[in-house]
Amino acid sequence: RRANWGELSGFIHLLTGAEKTRGGLARRERTGDPGAGPDSPWPTSGAAAEVRALLWTHRRRLSLGLALMVVNRLSALVLPATTKWLMDDVIGMGRWDLLPTLALVAAGATLVDAATAFSLSQVLGVAAQRAIADMRTEVAAHVLRLPVRYFDSTKTGVLISRIMNDAEGVRTLVGTGLVQLTGSILTAALALGVLVYLNWRLTAATMLVIGAFGVGMTLAFKRLRPLFRERGHIAAEVTGRLAETLAGIRVVKAYTAESREHLLFARGAHRLFRNVARTLTGTSAVTAASTVVLGVVAVLMMLVGGASIRQGTMTLGEFVMYLSFTALMTLPVVQLASLSTQLSEACAGLDRIREIRRMAAEDEGDASRDPLPDVRGDVELQDVSFEYVPGTPVLTHVSLEAAAGSTTALVGPSGSGKSTLIGLVMAFHRPRSGRVLVDGRDLATVRLRDFRRHLGVVLQENFLFDGTIAENIAYGKPRATREAILDVARLAHCDEFVATFPEGYDTVVGERG
Repeated sequence: RRANWGELSGFIHLLTGAEKTRGGLARRERTGDPGAGPDSPWPTSGAAAEVRALLWTHRRRLSLGLALMVVNRLSALVLPATTKWLMDDVIGMGRWDLLPTLALVAAGATLVDAATAFSLSQVLGVAAQRAIADMRTEVAAHVLRLPVRYFDSTKTGVLISRIMNDAEGVRTLVGTGLVQLTGSILTAALALGVLVYLNWRLTAATMLVIGAFGVGMTLAFKRLRPLFRERGHIAAEVTGRLAETLAGIRVVKAYTAESREHLLFARGAHRLFRNVARTLTGTSAVTAASTVVLGVVAVLMMLVGGASIRQGTMTLGEFVMYLSFTALMTLPVVQLASLSTQLSEACAGLDRIREIRRMAAEDEGDASRDPLPDVRGDVELQDVSFEYVPGTPVLTHVSLEAAAGSTTALVGPSGSGKSTLIGLVMAFHRPRSGRVLVDGRDLATVRLRDFRRHLGVVLQENFLFDGTIAENIAYGKPRATREAILDVARLAHCDEFVATFPEGYDTVVGERG
């Protein structure tokens, strides 16, 4: 049956040029998002669903990481807690017999701290890399199933950036980011409890300052998240233009357009630089503000703590312990500034990935369509009209028949719709009106993958994949025997040409042959 469609390849092979009047595509419809808007510092509802699914997939390693984080943060509290007894009992009261015990406790806590920190980094590092690989694999699989019209309107470099770069944000979510955030909140909560116990008045004043900083940080990252989204789009555009330039390097050199292409790339690179500079300014401002907060807290402790010691309501050991636990509480707040930056950037990447994953695959709904186990090869177009952009027709009321076993040639100037017609026959496009029939069956009612298994196609622009000549010949049927490959090569009159290579059909070729 493939032989009939092999003859139909003449239908395609004799084309004299693809139409140049497509002019773009209809804008893709996007469903509304009831969650937070793009200016929100937190994930949109759709992105939040992606995050939840991601965390659930890697829940075992994340649970282990969270347990290690709890032990790590609890052990980190031991050393500052011992300062009270060191100052008040050992030094103040001369209880030197307690010193070995305190030293042993501090040493043990330090070892536990180091061991859990190492294990945490190993567990989360592996989980993050696995999540990145899974995300890239899923996105790539979905991209390959998108309609041809999407690839007609999207640069290759942009897609590569989406698959490779945007998935990197998963490292922050599954890796250290969310677990560190949880650990920071836990540490701050434990330290806050101790601080309230030691001096609730001083703690209340400190929390007012830190609370004001938290509000300011939220507002700052509300402004920064759109910049992170824009950065991803700019990077994708620059990558796409560079990939396009390298793919057409012969045309660039033939028209001495190197300087022009360099200028275009430089402009994109500078746009990216300006975006990065703006985000760095914002994050630096947040970091500077956190330093000011620490300074204000230190001044408060000096004034209120000193007065408490003078009045006898706080011992020197308690004050030193208070200082240590204040550092434990405020340090996570400072870390939140950095983590918020990473999480905002990661969520922006997830938003861009979600835009792709929300697009309908071309074979969506195939399960409900009719199977197509075999074909003869009769092709018929019944009153077919088609347009890439609404209101700009490319084909209007076209009807034709191509019988199985025959050769049909389409001849016409560029832009007359020859390639579009072939795209309709191969189900790359759906007609706006009319029907495309194969063996009397409407292509809109049959399973797309079943139909395409019967196609034999020679396109205007041949493409070779990285591999041997034999592998390229057998691309449409990977399990083809060596004899079948040789038979096809002889039918295509390339056997003598291949024989001139020392390795014959095992000669490795690439994109340009």
